[in-house]
Amino acid sequence: MRLPNGYGSVHKLSGKRRKPWRVRITLQRCLVDGKAKQIYGNLGYYATQKEALQALADYNENPYDLTVGRLTFKTLYEKWSEKHFPTVSESNVKGYKAAFKLCSDIENMVLTDIKLDHLQQIADKSGKNYPTLRKYKVLLGLMYDYAVIHEYLPPEKRELIKYIDIKSAGNPNAFNRKPFSKKQIKAIWDAKDSNEYVSVVLILIYTGLRIGELLDLKKEDIHLEERWFFVKESKTATGIREVPIAEKIVPLFEYWMKKNSDYLICSPSEKHFTYRNYYDSYWVPVMVQLNMGQLVPVEDKKKPTYKGHRPHDARHTC
Repeated sequence: MRLPNGYGSVHKLSGKRRKPWRVRITLQRCLVDGKAKQIYGNLGYYATQKEALQALADYNENPYDLTVGRLTFKTLYEKWSEKHFPTVSESNVKGYKAAFKLCSDIENMVLTDIKLDHLQQIADKSGKNYPTLRKYKVLLGLMYDYAVIHEYLPPEKRELIKYIDIKSAGNPNAFNRKPFSKKQIKAIWDAKDSNEYVSVVLILIYTGLRIGELLDLKKEDIHLEERWFFVKESKTATGIREVPIAEKIVPLFEYWMKKNSDYLICSPSEKHFTYRNYYDSYWVPVMVQLNMGQLVPVEDKKKPTYKGHRPHDARHTC
């Protein structure tokens, strides 16, 4: 029986088989070495020609994506992120990308083969703290919502996510936060005119900002006369907020506002800071200068290791 072009085909395979009738459809057409080539997908195998023709007819009446059954976790992430990332902030995108990196053990697994145990093991073995694993769980929830909406997964699969336990999260290598003491804060004030980047430490202490939030703070979001500013780029959704400016650090804001940069805090060449550049070239030297940190030589390493206060300590000070 000759079938219409583009309809699909039914073939009987050789040998003794329980289901010898194969149904194929064309997934795509492409050029290979200048020659047209069709890429086929198998719809299924059937015991009789009648069953095979009926399956092909049913498919043509209601076509579906044959690749869905072999969709990998990574492919789902790519499909979801393409739609979702343009709708959220850059900081959220960074958080989702970091969470996806935790999933390297399952990224090439077929989505339908992933069980709760696989997802739980990622959390258990990650060594990450609660905020990071919360982002991981949010990522999975959004991805699985997308998968259910597009019928890649049945609705009950979405329910797996709520059973992932992240309460035992903990990073054995995490830094213990050590607030600056009153004596140290006084020493920082006393040294503020010796190095303009000493004032950045004071701004962090009295605003409670994360270092990334401060480095990304634009002058257009600062209302100095009314003594407040708006954080619109943050690590978390709750981090988007209005922050008051304490009277004693208003002069510090005024100093940095005079710089020819779109950002409040900038490099000596008035460029936007990356975290790594600021931390290595300015934070560490300032802490060493104030005797609040030190560079310690480490065997088998070319560069010494820094031990001392870190930017996040300021957030835990006031």
